[in-house]
Amino acid sequence: MPSSAPSAHLTVLAAPAVEHLVTDRAGTYVDGTFGRGGHSRLILQRLSAGGRLIAFDRDPQAAPVAAALADPRFHFVRTPFSRLSATLASLGLSRLHGLLLDLGVSSPQIDEAARGFSWRADAPLDMRMDSTAGLTAAQWLASAPYEELLRVIRDYGEERFAASIAKAVVARREAGRPVATTGELAALVAGAIPGRDRRDAAQHPATRTFQAVRIQVNQELEELALVLEQALSLLIAGGRLVVISFHSLEDRLVKHFIDAHAHPQRAAARLPLRESELPQPRLKAVARVKVDAAEAAANPRARSAVMRVAERTAVAWAGGGRA
Repeated sequence: MPSSAPSAHLTVLAAPAVEHLVTDRAGTYVDGTFGRGGHSRLILQRLSAGGRLIAFDRDPQAAPVAAALADPRFHFVRTPFSRLSATLASLGLSRLHGLLLDLGVSSPQIDEAARGFSWRADAPLDMRMDSTAGLTAAQWLASAPYEELLRVIRDYGEERFAASIAKAVVARREAGRPVATTGELAALVAGAIPGRDRRDAAQHPATRTFQAVRIQVNQELEELALVLEQALSLLIAGGRLVVISFHSLEDRLVKHFIDAHAHPQRAAARLPLRESELPQPRLKAVARVKVDAAEAAANPRARSAVMRVAERTAVAWAGGGRA
């Protein structure tokens, strides 16, 4: 979802995403990450009068943008995409022609200092995509045990100095000064990383830690795993799953999910099964697309974007029946 300038929102891989997603102009589609509506508007342009688009977003600020999108084929729900199946069931829907997920934090969220996503301006350390629910980043940092801080910063931030940073967080709160703002967290992280290892001048030393804390606060990887599993039972045969990721943790999860369901025989290879008993693919990998040079130049925040596309096969899903 990222863009290049404050207050701007440039939809990443907009045309390729919609082109891969919409295979039936009269179909039913879900934009699982409405944001500011860039992909949704393009999807609606491709749908016929018989098409339908359901958009999800947990950010309260997405709701008024969606409300202004007056189209009888469009319906917005302010809820996490992990509630996909239950939400669609409440709307009387049980099948989809396509699901689009544009992961990560959006440019308006990054650029609005009060949201607390960025180290660029000192502001309350919030980081919640749904600013009405759950712990803020400051509250989590003030309460998480050292072991949890270490795991999150190491695993979600892929930060080699996770131990030093986690110790600094604990030491600060034990001194009665828990981290409360983005500026305080950025300064703490910069102080915990040896100067000789700050060799990437293009990246602030706190970038990885901010990513890790944001992922933890919003349970981003857990949310993604939940919605991917639901997609298998909702997509019709030939229906498309399109996911745009912005960091390796997301992309790796999506890649492994597609591979596991496109090549289930690999996992079953050691089992004493006849060939006719081997599990059959429920997904087919269709494409892996990266941002081209022109889009990367126009929108530097999009440079890391990777889009993966998979198609649902006609193989039966868990619970019986056919897709």
